[in-house]
Amino acid sequence: MEAEVVEGELVLPTKMSFKKIQMYEKYPKGQARGRHWKHLKQIIQAENYHNYPPHEPNYVNIESTLSMHPCKRICDITGYEAPYFDPRTNLRYANADVFKLIRSLPNEYVQSYLALRNAAVVLK
Repeated sequence: MEAEVVEGELVLPTKMSFKKIQMYEKYPKGQARGRHWKHLKQIIQAENYHNYPPHEPNYVNIESTLSMHPCKRICDITGYEAPYFDPRTNLRYANADVFKLIRSLPNEYVQSYLALRNAAVVLK
């Protein structure tokens, strides 16, 4: 004997009981879902900074001191952090493979890499 299969429609509730806020309640159809970010120019135009006292810090007159942390040294070839420095060419490098490449470079290429970093010197 075969069991009879009853066809029926599966009806899901419109609101799931385990969710606190449904997306359709929070954001009705056609409404933006994300946070809208403002550019600095929009913030400056929205605020009346000219009405604030000149000594009060805001986006227009903010000043900061120099950083107390040393700047990061970046590999001249790969762009990764460079813990090593080649004393012969004055180029920074990230690993041994890059070091082999640096040592095989002609002097003109070394000078161009140093010029990109504003550290161009005459090598002997």
